[in-house]
Amino acid sequence: MATEHTERTERTERTERTERAGETAEFLLPRSRQANERLHAMIPGGAHTYAKGDDQYPENLAPVISHGRGAHVWDIDGNRYVEYGSGLRSVSLGHAHPGVLEAVRRELDRGSNFVRPSIVEAEAAERFLATVPTAEMVKFAKNGSDATTAAVRLARAATGRPRVAICADHPFFSVDDWFIGTTPMSAGVPAATNELTVAFPYGDLAATEELLTQYQDEVACLILEPATVVEPPPGYLAGLRELADRHGCVLIFDEIITGFRWSEAGAQGLYGVVPDLSTFGKALGNGFAVSALAGRRDLMELGGLRHSGDRVFLLSTTHGAETHSLAAAMAVQTTYVEEGATAQLHLLGERLAAGVREAAAAMGVGDHIVVRGRASNLVFGTLDENGRPSQRYRTLFLRRLLTGGVLAPSFVVSSALSDADIDHTVDVVAQACAVYRKALDAADPTPWLAGRPVKPVFRRLA
Repeated sequence: MATEHTERTERTERTERTERAGETAEFLLPRSRQANERLHAMIPGGAHTYAKGDDQYPENLAPVISHGRGAHVWDIDGNRYVEYGSGLRSVSLGHAHPGVLEAVRRELDRGSNFVRPSIVEAEAAERFLATVPTAEMVKFAKNGSDATTAAVRLARAATGRPRVAICADHPFFSVDDWFIGTTPMSAGVPAATNELTVAFPYGDLAATEELLTQYQDEVACLILEPATVVEPPPGYLAGLRELADRHGCVLIFDEIITGFRWSEAGAQGLYGVVPDLSTFGKALGNGFAVSALAGRRDLMELGGLRHSGDRVFLLSTTHGAETHSLAAAMAVQTTYVEEGATAQLHLLGERLAAGVREAAAAMGVGDHIVVRGRASNLVFGTLDENGRPSQRYRTLFLRRLLTGGVLAPSFVVSSALSDADIDHTVDVVAQACAVYRKALDAADPTPWLAGRPVKPVFRRLA
């Protein structure tokens, strides 16, 4: 406890030292800055995920991570942070979770990949289908994009139709052409491919039916995240189920994020609506690379050997059934049940959201720093003096969080967070809100940015 108090005191004293007119905290990351240059010299974008790029952080304040444990990470400059959105929502139990690591270590000594299936593949499939009982078959892969693209391919094969209908209000489905062609980063995707993807708005059944009628007998599937920042309107998911059935298309739930965070069986388990196919990832491996495509037997078996129709090249990945990753997935599912992890995520998120909202309101910025989403999957918005989303104000806010020892591109919680971690986060948010108020009063956050604003991931020009 004394060490915790000392570290918090040191962070507070550090944030009180200033570079300009008592406003911008003195916080330098020289080793991280050098490491970012090394990364850019060898890796396009300086990271293997665009959302982890240094353009997503204030200039020269993009920490390069050394290691993590629980809800904390350390950068190579020696700073410790309370971390949110861990591994882009994948590390929901906290870094280096003992139960997950123990399961992984047991498999490492037994070999990780063979010329024939391991018995672990059967055990992992049985465990997954027991956790997600709405599915009848499952196939594992390494990332969510492969799983969603396989689902789209199955839908096209099963229906004989070319078009894919995506939910326009959801930010990401796949790195593959059928989706990336719809984003501002569509370079390299043929126009003919883009024309096969159409979009429908979330929560609007009438607009979706109009789309399906416009492209009658052409739409192979409806693919959407069943819930994200907003909850589904009453009857919406059931209405989509009915529309898909009536128009003969496949209903796909992208549960890459909602899986485990909404319930162990995903949003479909929480809301009681059964999709034809669904995809899981992120939290499934607690940081280890594993994803899953699951669904109806008659659809999934099209990618198998026990049917008389045309074969579908479904998923065939060299490392898709890596034994230690499957062991991690099974350990995650065990932990969620034994520790009540989903309930923990919601309780922690509710506590954090209440604290942030109270701090923002107390500083007079409650209408400008807004917390949205389900308690287990919180994001925040930064609005300018006119109430519009602002990358410049986001930059200001992120700078203040970083200088206070909080690494938070979102407020997505892990179950490893303690009450002390959340209290510290709220304290830092309160300090950030005080500066935010001054910037709003000046109607210009520029003096507090100390560099270029952070940038959106999806943009046409680098």
